Amino acid sequence: MFLKKIIKGNTVKKRYEYYRLCESIRIGDKTRHRILLNLGALPELNEAERKHLANRIEALYRGHDILFAEVPRVIEQLARKYYQQLRNKNKQATDRQSSHRAANKTKQEALPKADIKSIDINSIDHDEVREVGAEWLCLQAIEELKIASLLQQRGWNKETIATALVHIVSRAVYPASEHKTAQWIENSSAIKELVFKQPQNISYQRLYKISKQLYQEKESLEKHLSSKTNELFDLEDKIIFYDLTNTYFEGRKADSTRAQFGRSKEKRSDAKLITLALVVNAQGFVKYSKIYDGNISEPDTLLQMVDTLSKNTATDGRKPVVVIDAGIATEENLALLKTKQYHYLCVTRSKLKDYKPAQGSEKSTEIKDNRGNKIHIQKVVQQGNTDQFMYIQSEMKAVKEASMEAHFSKHFEQELTHLAKAIHTKGGTKKTAKVYERLGRIKERYPAANKHYDIHIEEKNNITTLITYTRKQTNTKANQGVYFIRTSLQEKDEKTMWTIYNTLTEIEASFRILKTDLSLRPVFHIKDESTEAHLHLGVLAFMVVNFIRCKLKQQHIHHDWKNIIRIMNTQKLVNTSMKNDKNKVLMIKKCSQPNSEVTAIYQAMNYKQAPFTIKKFVLPQ
Repeated sequence: MFLKKIIKGNTVKKRYEYYRLCESIRIGDKTRHRILLNLGALPELNEAERKHLANRIEALYRGHDILFAEVPRVIEQLARKYYQQLRNKNKQATDRQSSHRAANKTKQEALPKADIKSIDINSIDHDEVREVGAEWLCLQAIEELKIASLLQQRGWNKETIATALVHIVSRAVYPASEHKTAQWIENSSAIKELVFKQPQNISYQRLYKISKQLYQEKESLEKHLSSKTNELFDLEDKIIFYDLTNTYFEGRKADSTRAQFGRSKEKRSDAKLITLALVVNAQGFVKYSKIYDGNISEPDTLLQMVDTLSKNTATDGRKPVVVIDAGIATEENLALLKTKQYHYLCVTRSKLKDYKPAQGSEKSTEIKDNRGNKIHIQKVVQQGNTDQFMYIQSEMKAVKEASMEAHFSKHFEQELTHLAKAIHTKGGTKKTAKVYERLGRIKERYPAANKHYDIHIEEKNNITTLITYTRKQTNTKANQGVYFIRTSLQEKDEKTMWTIYNTLTEIEASFRILKTDLSLRPVFHIKDESTEAHLHLGVLAFMVVNFIRCKLKQQHIHHDWKNIIRIMNTQKLVNTSMKNDKNKVLMIKKCSQPNSEVTAIYQAMNYKQAPFTIKKFVLPQ
């Protein structure tokens, strides 16, 4: 073995040197150099040391030891590093050869009797290449969830059930409008061939109709899926989460009673909204969903959720802990949960005042979140309140709040400076009433920054003569990154309480998948019944998606849904045609072999890797 120097340059005439570990081989009467490893630049070695390195790697590889000469430490470390790489490289090549031989042997044993034909290889053609992997994955998940069995019990016929399965899979794999979905089913996907035995025409009108039919089965579907996922994952729903989100409409929606202007979570104040409420367990499975008007107030929805909750959770007489966001955690709602004998955990709507450390919790406890960021927690009590409170101080949250405060303060001061200059410029706002009006609008835009400033206005004869402002001397850093958790649980461990609340990210992830991955926003439907069916179909597709992701997480596969679709779409359904020696056309329909990533997903789910092996047809020329 020896090191071969390689010199390369680029367009700016820079020279680069690196080394390859090579060996000489003879091919016929000629000698050639075979590359074993690329070693890089090796800047730490001189020419003599590089030669010594090559000799030492060869000695290790041949099993020869150094008896008398002492090898420098740097050379020994590099030699053992590259020796290991060389061994691994050769082992991988050997393993691949062995696996290919084993796979070929297995295939030969598994294959049916050889079907040998004489064909014209120039006539071989491939057409109707369609996506099959993601569709087949979703269909097997739907089969495991027994959705078709439920619909059959509800009196649906086979063709209507098949159409429903096609639409649910389509929403999960290719979320789009009914028009685009119908085009995708017809031109790009193999979903029809997987579901229907006979050729079918899936029009967008048929998809509209089946969505509404599925929405009529909303209650039975939610109860069934809630029970089935608990059974398959052995869940007890000890903790459930409740929250609302809204999505906006494109269009005026003049005749809609559902679409209303409200507080948009996407900052679309120009568009009408519709609200979706979800009850989700700690694994992200939907227990109950409800559609509200776009202008519904978050706290007003809790009563109906609580009344329905016991019907949609498998608690066996034991009621779960309800985790809610600060927007819903009004005193009236917390009292309601107590009346219904539910324990709750939430963030307080405002920062706690007049509190002191609880007995035995005089010092805060430091823990780390999933990303390794420090969080300080301490149990505190408030006089006259029987609930438990926990003081939380997050370093990352403090950094974020400080950055936001600096950003808003900067823009607030810029607006005030511009207002102050306007009273001295021609055509600027000078009348005191107008100045106060503009000042009010500035304060409305920056409410978080406004409270930190004192603003003074001087005027004469209703004309403003001077505007000054000063920042108040307050210690805002002490309260940055601080919030309080409130619970009716008498839990002694602060970390357990914080962990329970921290799993609220599951419902946030659910809304994110619904809105982004499953295209719940925006809504283009004109009629309210179509809008409700659209949202319900998204929730059904999400249940299938979440079921797949939960099973994969158990096998340590943590891909997001879009990445799973990308991986699975590498498996295709291909139609191949060719002519035989009798001038007939042979047609073969077969799924492509799944690559290693697709195979890993199928194995983790314990699913079949293809819906069928091969379909053969013979057509006369």
